[in-house]
Amino acid sequence: MAVDRNALKKWEKARAFALGLPGAVEEFPWGESVAKVNSKVFVFLGVDDGSHPLGLTVKLTDEEAHAHALTCPGAAPAGYGLGRSGWVSIPLEEKGAPAAELLCDWVEESYRTIAPKRLAAQLDGG
Repeated sequence: MAVDRNALKKWEKARAFALGLPGAVEEFPWGESVAKVNSKVFVFLGVDDGSHPLGLTVKLTDEEAHAHALTCPGAAPAGYGLGRSGWVSIPLEEKGAPAAELLCDWVEESYRTIAPKRLAAQLDGG
């Protein structure tokens, strides 16, 4: 399966953004990349080796952002019951997939939901 270059660029930007957030670390449980803060996952990045379609899963508790994310082509509430808590899986290889900037906004919102207040405050210059 060929890697979609455009999707890969978006994925790489979102990953780099996530890992640049205060206290963020990358780990590989289940062989997939995740970004964590304070030992808690705030974005599931999946794999970029072409074995699965590129995408990411973020926690969006803001109703508007959550609804917007679900309008993306192929987007769906995350599996394993995570969808009930606001997690949304967003594929990046679909025609009309969100731009990298929007993905980064969602990654930041997910981070703010999961991160300790003192770390999230650093994003606001606090």
